[in-house]
Amino acid sequence: MSKPSKFLEGSFAPAQEEVTAFDLPVTGSLPAELNGRYLRNGPNPLGLDDPNYHWFRGAGMVHGVRIRDGRAEWYRNRWVRSRQVANSLGEEWPAGPVHDGMDFAANTHIISHAGRLLATVEAGPLPYELDGELATIGPCDFGGTLAGGYAAHTKPDQATGELHAIAYYWAWDHVQHVVIGVDGRVSRATDIPVPDGPMMHDFALTSRYVVLLDLPVTFSMDAVAAGRELPYTWNPSHQARVGLLPRDGGPADIRWIEIEPCFIFHTLNAYDDGDRVVLDVCRYEGSYDVSVFAGKGPLTLDRWMIDPVAGTVTACRLDDRAQEFPRVDTRVIGRPHRYGYSAVIGEVSGAVIQASGEVADAAFGNALLKHDLGTGTVQAHRFGADATAGEAVFVPASPEAAEDDGYLMAFVHNPDRGAADLVILAAQDFAAEPVARVHLPARIPLGFHGNWVADQ
Repeated sequence: MSKPSKFLEGSFAPAQEEVTAFDLPVTGSLPAELNGRYLRNGPNPLGLDDPNYHWFRGAGMVHGVRIRDGRAEWYRNRWVRSRQVANSLGEEWPAGPVHDGMDFAANTHIISHAGRLLATVEAGPLPYELDGELATIGPCDFGGTLAGGYAAHTKPDQATGELHAIAYYWAWDHVQHVVIGVDGRVSRATDIPVPDGPMMHDFALTSRYVVLLDLPVTFSMDAVAAGRELPYTWNPSHQARVGLLPRDGGPADIRWIEIEPCFIFHTLNAYDDGDRVVLDVCRYEGSYDVSVFAGKGPLTLDRWMIDPVAGTVTACRLDDRAQEFPRVDTRVIGRPHRYGYSAVIGEVSGAVIQASGEVADAAFGNALLKHDLGTGTVQAHRFGADATAGEAVFVPASPEAAEDDGYLMAFVHNPDRGAADLVILAAQDFAAEPVARVHLPARIPLGFHGNWVADQ
């Protein structure tokens, strides 16, 4: 008998039902200025019998907490109703556009733009639109203006209100820079020729450039033939490189710079520094096979100084702890940042890297980190061995508040209750006890990305 996938057990084990609960108990006090919804997406397969299950391929489930006037009004978790999910649940599919037959219950991120709440995913499918109570409205092609698939990660431009993304698809000979305007329609789509069909899970944005990560994880027909659910493997013949696409330019204007082989799932942020670009990333050193999560690491937080004039990328280490899900204050995306936040999750580190057979340092097995890149210091908020914490989202105390003046929000497993808490930390008193813990009625599996969607 095949051994069950590690991504179907422990802290990854999927939720078995949808739950709705009202008037949630709170320890501490919810800040009065927090009025909105904390939402997080992640894979949650309906079946548990697939030994080849890949974490990235589970049907999306969005978890949400509604906060208003100092109260936690509700918790909900809802599967994204793709056609397959709707059929499995005995429901009618909401219907809508589908790109090249690739309908999928988007499982990676949840974003808000131009009045739409969107669950997103990469590699071909369209995002799914949800309503404010997490019910599925249907697939979204931005009013018929998006011809192909979309992306998991997006970057909002605070100056213009536009939303940027890099879309990729195995059948294309390019990746696509997609810009969604403030009207919720595609205002620009630029095809960027690339060989081998690379996975571009994330990218970065500056005032002048779109920063592209063309790395040696590429689509593999051999992996398809071998039955891999996510057939993107390490390709040593694919040259790793970083590209700087001028915001007002085209493919011929990209400055490509070769780098040492590595892989990057996530960027923290990037910004222009004179003629150079500063890029902070969570970097997996050496080879990495996404199809089976095979890589020795180490996984570190690094800073790259990209010099398009000299044609060089100079790296320095910011932190050597294995960490992922880096975030900044959304208001400083593409601009100089001082602070960054990331998560150290023992079960994730042990599942996605094999550093000489060792798992992440137990002292940092479950913690959120706050990086002060101005002073070079790091603070850790530790949760304990069994209290797995997910990605932390920064929420400013007010629209005019300074960077780091606000709160960090994350779902954290509470082993004493066998269920999750929404933990709210004061960013400027990071290591202290949480400002508030909202006690949820169910456990929440380890997942991916989320956002705070403030009331308008």
